[in-house]
Amino acid sequence: MKLLVYSPAFLPKIGGLEINVAQFATEMVRLGCEVVVVTETPGEDPDEFSYPVVRHPGARQLLRWTRWCDLYYQANVSLRGLWPLLHVRRPWAVSHHSWYRRGDGRIAWQDRLKRFLLRFAAISISVSQGIANDLETPSIVIPNPYRDHLFRILPDEPRERDLVFLGRLVSDKGVDVLIEALRHLADRGLRPALTIIGAGPEAPRLAEQAVRSGLGEQVELLGARTGEELVRRLNRHRILVVPSRYNEPFGIVALEGIACGCAVVGSRGGGLPEAIGPCGRTFRNGDAEHLAAVLAEVLADPAQQKTFQEQAPRHLAEHASERIARLYFEALSGGMA
Repeated sequence: MKLLVYSPAFLPKIGGLEINVAQFATEMVRLGCEVVVVTETPGEDPDEFSYPVVRHPGARQLLRWTRWCDLYYQANVSLRGLWPLLHVRRPWAVSHHSWYRRGDGRIAWQDRLKRFLLRFAAISISVSQGIANDLETPSIVIPNPYRDHLFRILPDEPRERDLVFLGRLVSDKGVDVLIEALRHLADRGLRPALTIIGAGPEAPRLAEQAVRSGLGEQVELLGARTGEELVRRLNRHRILVVPSRYNEPFGIVALEGIACGCAVVGSRGGGLPEAIGPCGRTFRNGDAEHLAAVLAEVLADPAQQKTFQEQAPRHLAEHASERIARLYFEALSGGMA
């Protein structure tokens, strides 16, 4: 199978979608596909991938690659990336990693157009049942994988810290809700330590909120961490908190925490509960008091934490990179029939 992967955002830009697309392309090559990734993201020269990456292609170049492929694949519908299919007839496959609606829930004209165009897709894949339920057209549910070659338990790391957050420091991720929950816990006489791993525009405001709430000594903002250092940091914590205000389409970060031995407490909207599975608890989006109550229960119950850890291997096996790659390969092959 000759697979053209059109992804406007790609590595070295760091984000869940970018990492997922790179992992997807690598696994498809391993399964015997010829893969070319087309992107608008600039990068280093030369790229160190097992497949060609075409950056900033001109119109003729994109048409040439479209003629080359057997299947034209997009991770999320990109309207500006669909025009080659008006000139070159190729099956169109698309996977859905985010909502086709605005942040406030509105469905704008762009979203309506994307939803309408899905009826012409040869194969449509949703990363969670939550995403699938939001679409008007049928789709196959194939969950996201995690990087199982990287995220794992390190037995020699002491698990001495309580809570950890991992993600971009933007308002949607709800770190302010988590800090507010810590204030409620302090009123109960509970003062768990919190490590915040990530970078973003909200960092100064969150640091100020922690100090203003009397939590300065409990909250540590580490900044961004990646690779083995990130894995070590996660292994030192008991509970990963994913306090997103908005409905997460899935939540790979939950799998990464589970793989490193953390129980997970996350917001219950969207697809995040599917990522958490039997390895944690959920709370109402944006509700700091409810989050505090759930955290108090989990912190006070080591047996519950142990149960979550015992259920992790089976849950993680469902999201193993090789398994998910084979599901994609089978689905994409069927879309060409």
